[in-house]
Amino acid sequence: QVQLVESGGGLVQAGASLRLSCAASGLPFSRSGMGWVRQAPGKEREFVAAITWSGGTTDYADSLKGRFTISRDNAKSTVYLQIHSLKPEDTAVYYCAAGGYGSKEHFYPYWGQGTQVTVSS
Repeated sequence: QVQLVESGGGLVQAGASLRLSCAASGLPFSRSGMGWVRQAPGKEREFVAAITWSGGTTDYADSLKGRFTISRDNAKSTVYLQIHSLKPEDTAVYYCAAGGYGSKEHFYPYWGQGTQVTVSS
């Protein structure tokens, strides 16, 4: 059974940095592409970032490039999302996704439960 457990969310002030983690189990992590997707209140899910199995290739939503960094540690079966200069509009539930690569939700068969990030102004 595949499990993806996100952590690291919380309430932060605008301008702060945050690192989200997603610990994976039940799948061949070192051969799995991973992604992050977020959903703001009242909005549809939005692609954030993706990383290939090796970590050699990454992709980001155009609007988020520069502030978001996706990385992974295959020895720990964990993928990370570093966010700098947080803005109130970054407030959302951040979901980890596994088993694919790219900006479309249907590329990923496995999903975590999400971690809430709230940015106060």
